[in-house]
Amino acid sequence: MDLEQPLPREVKLIDSASLFRLEERAGDLGLSQWLDPAWVRANAAPDGTHYLWPAVWHSLSHRPDVPRHVRWELLITLRTGERVLSLLDVIPDDFTPLPKVTSREEGMQVRRVFDRAPSVREWLLREGEGPGRL
Repeated sequence: MDLEQPLPREVKLIDSASLFRLEERAGDLGLSQWLDPAWVRANAAPDGTHYLWPAVWHSLSHRPDVPRHVRWELLITLRTGERVLSLLDVIPDDFTPLPKVTSREEGMQVRRVFDRAPSVREWLLREGEGPGRL
């Protein structure tokens, strides 16, 4: 893969089933950024819409068997209707087929929500659960 390859210039829109699958896949591959799938299943809105915003290409130099992948900012819609921010590493074969936000205006609205959302860690601390839950 070309080391100078630009980040995808698209915001991905995913449903909860896709979110669960991507979190499990990242864990199975031993990628650096993912959440405990049990926590995601317990807290993500089952019919929610979640978003991925590309952050940086990432590779595991000590694990050449793992393909270069994109570290995405992840906006999760919770069962409560709140939204929280996390990171999720996704390999190209998994992110390429995901649907994308279709208009620039919608993408900018999503970015504003990203910018205001607390991190999962901040949300856990506020809820009194502590970051050890992940």
